[in-house]
Amino acid sequence: MYDGFKMKLPIYMDHHSTTPLDPRVLEAMMPYLTEKFGNASSKSHVFGWQAEAAVTKARGQVASIIGASPQEIIFTSGATESDNLALFGIARAYREKGDHLITGATEHHAVLDAARSLEKEGFRVTYLPADRYGRVSPDQVQKALTDRTILVSLMAANNEIGTLHPLEEIGRVVREKGVLFHTDAAQALGRIPLDVNSLNLDLLSLSGHKIYGPKGIGALYLRKKPQRIRLDPIFQGGGHEEGLRSGTLNVPGIVGLGMACTLAGEVMAAENERLRGLRDKLFRHLSEGLKGVHLNGHPTERLSNNLNLSFEGIQSDGLMMEMKDVALSSGSACTSARPEPSYVLKAIGVGEDLARGSLRFGLGRSTTEEEIDYVAKRCLSAVNKLREGTGVRGELNY
Repeated sequence: MYDGFKMKLPIYMDHHSTTPLDPRVLEAMMPYLTEKFGNASSKSHVFGWQAEAAVTKARGQVASIIGASPQEIIFTSGATESDNLALFGIARAYREKGDHLITGATEHHAVLDAARSLEKEGFRVTYLPADRYGRVSPDQVQKALTDRTILVSLMAANNEIGTLHPLEEIGRVVREKGVLFHTDAAQALGRIPLDVNSLNLDLLSLSGHKIYGPKGIGALYLRKKPQRIRLDPIFQGGGHEEGLRSGTLNVPGIVGLGMACTLAGEVMAAENERLRGLRDKLFRHLSEGLKGVHLNGHPTERLSNNLNLSFEGIQSDGLMMEMKDVALSSGSACTSARPEPSYVLKAIGVGEDLARGSLRFGLGRSTTEEEIDYVAKRCLSAVNKLREGTGVRGELNY
């Protein structure tokens, strides 16, 4: 009970790491987890036909939310696999044309680690620095392009600080040079409008569990018109997904991804407005109630559900321990076990002390105004307690 409202604790404020499965998505998936269990590659009986029809429908649903055609959607296990397929697949398929790739210093590790691995294969990679808001400019991209550049990969929205790259302007620069353009849209999908044609995108990675769909399913958009883009597969066997991603299709996951995309498209505009209001309210509470609060990322060109703050004089692990009834993170879920400060914050010039005192608030579809009020009061109290030296110090043994 809080101020007269019944509120379930703990409160989930980590929607960038994952989202709860929407009940409507689960309902769509259930038949394919039970009686409609067929293999979509089984062409000789009704069980296979049912599965194939479900996959075809979902392919159209995924394509629709990004303005693609269904034939341009390749199902994968998630955005990490899609990112790897995009970078390794393009680099190896176009090796005779060029050996240079461009990406950003604040990309997800799925892109950065793939790029570093390609460097070991003899490819050259330019890692563009971000400005203090976390953005890479079209001018930076243009200056980095060479006659040997085969791919530019820049995320649509940063998973830690929520900053949006100017994809449309960058896409024009890249297209004029005749270079392929990929974006990791795992955080952006369902939160900002994405149209692969207006953005001049050739490849786009997405994931189901970031949009209230199931875990373990994602997709890669691969442009086919005006000419088909070549891609070397990273999996061998079976020849599924036009030979680009072998392995028996995860039909229930694919159905869930399709439904999650449909629902995201339906509610995106209203949800953006609602979450932006809640996010701004939380920021007002914290910035007006405390000294030494710093916003990380772009003040306006950011995801509506993202708030990344640094608090002077504290460490984020100690703050999270003081707020055990609120699920928060200090950065990407993929790097949460690492003791060093966020590489994203360091890349945009945040000092080490402030980087160690940062929290990421990730609002979501179920977040309420009452929860925002509660989280704000809990955070104010916890920060003051830690600054007074009476709370948990946050010195964890890693």
